[in-house]
Amino acid sequence: MTRASTAERILRAARVQFEKHGAQGVSMRGIAQAVGITPMAIYRHFPNREALLKRISDDSFQAIAHHWSARGKVRDLRARLMAVQRIYLDYALAHPHLFDHAFSSRRPDARRFPQDFQDRLSPTFNVVADVVSEAMDAGVLRRDDVWDVAMTLWAHSHGLVALYRAGRFSYDEAAFRRFYDASMRRILAGLANS
Repeated sequence: MTRASTAERILRAARVQFEKHGAQGVSMRGIAQAVGITPMAIYRHFPNREALLKRISDDSFQAIAHHWSARGKVRDLRARLMAVQRIYLDYALAHPHLFDHAFSSRRPDARRFPQDFQDRLSPTFNVVADVVSEAMDAGVLRRDDVWDVAMTLWAHSHGLVALYRAGRFSYDEAAFRRFYDASMRRILAGLANS
């Protein structure tokens, strides 16, 4: 078994703080203490706190994309379209601080629609757009702009998640998940090739 590098240990400690307290709770001093190094030693691996937070965010995007791709192996395109929406919900509920930082916080390096997405700069959005494109090619969804349809699905999912996390539903998590699935099926039915 190989020993984790100092940079990996720093990232792991920062992610633990991030998961517990959000971006504002990530402290270089706390990370250093958890890793057993001086706070200044962190700067040998990350130039500043913002770079460390960006790395956590980038890693989160890659993790979501990996999960989406893994679930995207299902042959049935309708099931695959639902699966990529469910992983978004799963991630939002399991990792609320990372989700907020990745998808809800204003950041200068955040990707902008449509150009950054059409340039395939988003590992997560690419997965959704690819499934949408495949569904259009197979006649499951009616022909339309792939990127606009993918954004419509993402915006709907994001809106439901944001409302649920803001306490706007009286549902427990299981009931909300049922509502979410039903709502996504309605959206997909509206996009279906009749």
